Amino acid sequence: MAIVTFSNLSSSFLPLHHHRYHKRSPCSSLTFSILSRRTPLLVNSPIIRNSLLIRRPSLFIISAGGGGGNAGNGGGNYGSGGDGGEDGDAGEKNRREATLALGEVGRSLDSIPKDLAAAIERGKIPGTIVYRYFELEKSPVFRWLLQFGGFKERLLADDLFLTKVAIECGVGIFTKTAAELERRREKFTKELDFVFADVVMAIIADFMLVWLPAPTVSLRPALAISAGPFAKFFYGCPDNAFQVALAGTSYSFLQRIGAIVRNGAKLFAVGTSASLFGTVITNVLINARKVFDKDFAIEAEDVPVISTSVAYGVYMAVSSNLRYQVLAGVIEQRILEPLLHQQKVLLSAMCFAVRTGNTFLGSLMWVDYARWVGVQKLRD
Repeated sequence: MAIVTFSNLSSSFLPLHHHRYHKRSPCSSLTFSILSRRTPLLVNSPIIRNSLLIRRPSLFIISAGGGGGNAGNGGGNYGSGGDGGEDGDAGEKNRREATLALGEVGRSLDSIPKDLAAAIERGKIPGTIVYRYFELEKSPVFRWLLQFGGFKERLLADDLFLTKVAIECGVGIFTKTAAELERRREKFTKELDFVFADVVMAIIADFMLVWLPAPTVSLRPALAISAGPFAKFFYGCPDNAFQVALAGTSYSFLQRIGAIVRNGAKLFAVGTSASLFGTVITNVLINARKVFDKDFAIEAEDVPVISTSVAYGVYMAVSSNLRYQVLAGVIEQRILEPLLHQQKVLLSAMCFAVRTGNTFLGSLMWVDYARWVGVQKLRD
C-alpha cells in the first residue's frame, strides 16, 4: 500500500460536503483520510473529484489499495505494522499509523486525552498503542484508570498490568508467610513479631514493586530548557531497564543503567517507609501483648526500627529492584508476551506462576539478608 502525506493544505477536493462519509469501495479505488483537530473525515471514491474547501490545516493521507486497511494492530508487538513504505522515518511512520487507527474507529484527536494526542502528533505513538487505548476504553474500570497518567502509561504498555498487581498483592501475604515458615521452622512461633513485621512491610511494598519497574509508554511533555543535566539524563531513561523500545524510540546502555539507578533510589525510599510503618505497628502490638502475657514479655523484644527500616530499604533498592526489572522487562515482556500475546488466559497463568516464585524467593532472601546484617537474630 502506497501512502502519501500532505500537511498545511489550504484546499482539497472531496466528492461530498457531508460531515463524514464512509463507504466500502472496490480494490481499485483511492481511499482518502483527513484527520483534523475536530473530527476525522473518511472518503472512499473511485476517482478524484472536485468539491470541498478545507480552511484549516489538516493532515491529509492518501492510500491506494484494498478496502481492508488494518493499520498494523499487532497484539503485543510494540513495533508498527508494515515495513515503513517509502518513508523510512519512524516518527512519520508512527504518525501515519496512529492517524489511520483514529480514522478507522471514527475518532478525532480532541476525543482522546491531551497527552496521548500530543504524543501522536509528535510521532511517538505507533498504531498498535492507539488500538490498545481504544480496546482498554471499552471497560468502565480501565476507562476510569486511563484518566490517571501513571496508570495510562502502564496500561498502554501492558494491558495485563492490573492483573500483575493483583497477583503480586494477592499471593504476597501467603508466599511471604510460607517463606518465613520455611526459614524459621520450629522458631516460627517464637519469632512471630519478626514474621508480622516482615509480612506487613512486604505487602505495603508489593504494589510499588510492580508499579516502578513496569514498562511504560512515555506520554510526558517535553522537558523545560532550563532543566539541569541530571534531570535531562533521567528524563530520557526508560522506566524498565530491559523494556522494549517503541518504534521511533531508542535507549542507550547508559540510559538503561540510569533506569536501574533511578528505580533503586525510589525503592529505597519505599522500602524504608514501608519498614518504618511495619516495625512501628509491630512494636505497638508487642508492647500491648506484654501487658497481658507475662511469659511473652520475657521472650519478646522490640524490633529495631531505624536499622530494620534502612536495611529493608537497601534490600529493596538492590535485590528487589534487579529481580523485578528482569521479571517485567525480560521474562514477561520479551519472552512470555511475544509467545502468548494471543492467549491471555495462559499468559496470565504464566505470569502468576513466575511472580509467585519470585515473591517466595524474595522472602527467603530477605530473611537471610536480615540475619546477615544483624537486624534479626536467631532465638534459642
